[in-house]
Amino acid sequence: MATEKINIALSCEVCKHHNYHFSRGSKKDFKLELKKFCRNCGKSTKHKEIKA
Repeated sequence: MATEKINIALSCEVCKHHNYHFSRGSKKDFKLELKKFCRNCGKSTKHKEIKA
């Protein structure tokens, strides 16, 4: 059984800017949410997973 890589992007919840892009092994049942630095806002905000 081969695992398929999918592309993920993280989007700032304040300004909706797509800041971080990466890939992960397979689709999960939940959406990833992390507190990351947004260069557009200039502060650390919550980032949510979107389709890339």
